[in-house]
Amino acid sequence: MAGYFIQPRLTTERIPYLWRYARPLLIMWVSWSIIYLILPFNFHIVATDGYFAERSMYWQKLLTTPLNTLFEGGLVHLWYIPGLLSGLTVITILLRFKLERLIIPVASGLFIFGLMAGSYSQMTDLSSPIFTRNGPFFSSFMIMLGFEVRRRNIRLSLKYSIIMLVIGFGLFIGEANYLSLQENGSFFHDFLFGTPLWALGIFFVLLAKPNFGDNKITHTLSKDVLGIYLCHLIIVIYYLNIVRLLGINSIIASILAVPVVLIVSTLIVRGLRKTPIARFLVR
Repeated sequence: MAGYFIQPRLTTERIPYLWRYARPLLIMWVSWSIIYLILPFNFHIVATDGYFAERSMYWQKLLTTPLNTLFEGGLVHLWYIPGLLSGLTVITILLRFKLERLIIPVASGLFIFGLMAGSYSQMTDLSSPIFTRNGPFFSSFMIMLGFEVRRRNIRLSLKYSIIMLVIGFGLFIGEANYLSLQENGSFFHDFLFGTPLWALGIFFVLLAKPNFGDNKITHTLSKDVLGIYLCHLIIVIYYLNIVRLLGINSIIASILAVPVVLIVSTLIVRGLRKTPIARFLVR
């Protein structure tokens, strides 16, 4: 979606537009990273060993992989913003030097390396200086897809979009299951070969149904999406702390988790928007 919407102005304005696009996101990324470096995560350790004991363990963990932390931020979920901006930077540099023809091969190369040094590393023995979900490896490719769909005005019918979505999802699940059966295999994968096909299928469905979700409720909620993304994980962490302290049944806690986190995050975002520091934290 980012590549689709940014394509016209990025193509003509390049680096100046990238900076205008990136600046507010970087400000929010740095601001929330600082917040997450300060806020404690484990209530029990704070109560037994003190605030600095709890925080110093987390700070030491981040310092063990400083380069990866640079591409991630103060808490794991913030990887998306530097990932997005890394991918956009790769494409912008190629545009700046009039190397548009290399956007697809460069983005594809980064994507393949990200997989080979990421989820498939147990089979290839390749490694990366940072966790490949972070940085430009996958983001460049995913942004390129939207960029090219807009640039080439590509469309699919709803029927073929759904077929693409189902095939991509099936491939992703098949890969995940296959990889889990390998030695030291994992079930947890951010991107696999099926991901772009699955994502494109969803995107083409939305292009085929451009008025889907066009109502006041959606427009109202959409203003909070970025803020909810930025703050939600600390709400999850505190919710889990409270669940453990109160001994709440795990099934009940699981059922309540999503609505509680969504409601509290939304209230926080809307509250922050009314403060003088809003531009540093929400948009």
